[in-house]
Amino acid sequence: MGAVIAKTSKSRNLEEEFDLLKAAAGMALDDSHPIAFYLEQLDEQINTRKCNLVEIESQWDESRKSLEEKKRSLEESILANDPEAQEKLQKLREVELERQSVLSEIRKREDEYSKLSAELEKQPKVASRRSYIERVKEITKNSRKQDADIERILKETRELQLESNSIQERLHRTYAIVDEMVFREAKKDSVGRQAYRLLTSIHGSFEQVSEKILATDRIRREITEYEKKLAAMASRSLNVDKLQADLDAILKENEHLEQCHKEYGWNPLQ
Repeated sequence: MGAVIAKTSKSRNLEEEFDLLKAAAGMALDDSHPIAFYLEQLDEQINTRKCNLVEIESQWDESRKSLEEKKRSLEESILANDPEAQEKLQKLREVELERQSVLSEIRKREDEYSKLSAELEKQPKVASRRSYIERVKEITKNSRKQDADIERILKETRELQLESNSIQERLHRTYAIVDEMVFREAKKDSVGRQAYRLLTSIHGSFEQVSEKILATDRIRREITEYEKKLAAMASRSLNVDKLQADLDAILKENEHLEQCHKEYGWNPLQ
């Protein structure tokens, strides 16, 4: 009997599905009415079914409430003379209320989960953890390379500084020797005195050129530091207009110093 009932139910479902397919095929092959006409009919049927379903649910709620009232009154009348049964019934009702509360909370959490899942799907795709790890490795590798370059530049700078100090010491010694020799010759005739004055002038001019070069280099380093400070201040959302005015003033002062260097940094030998 169970197998027969199952086959009958399956056959009924297949017949209903066949009827639906047959109706859909008839609508598709019918040239007398457009597809929109059948869609409107289906919408009307769906709305009618919805209204019927709402009415049936309302009727069921009313029937359920009346049945629950009858059940409660019957239980109270049956258990009126049995205190132990009343206590068990009370506990059973409390458990039922708790179960309803838990089910309500579960449904609420499920709704929240669905909303969060939908929002997560709408969010832009972020990179995977592996890509972040690769980026960190690349940054670390570049940082080590930069450290090596900085170390090499510092080493070359120290070597250049030592070489510069050595050259300056040789120049000072050479100038002292030449100064002494030309000074001795200057005591003898006018040509020696003219040569000594020329040597003194050349030495003074080169001292001025060296000081101006050092001052220009120092000013450029200060400008670089100021530009870095301005960039850091701009990143903190300060007054951009004021920072731009300060930067323009610094650049204008730099141009003025470079112009002064061009005007006074002449070669006295030419």
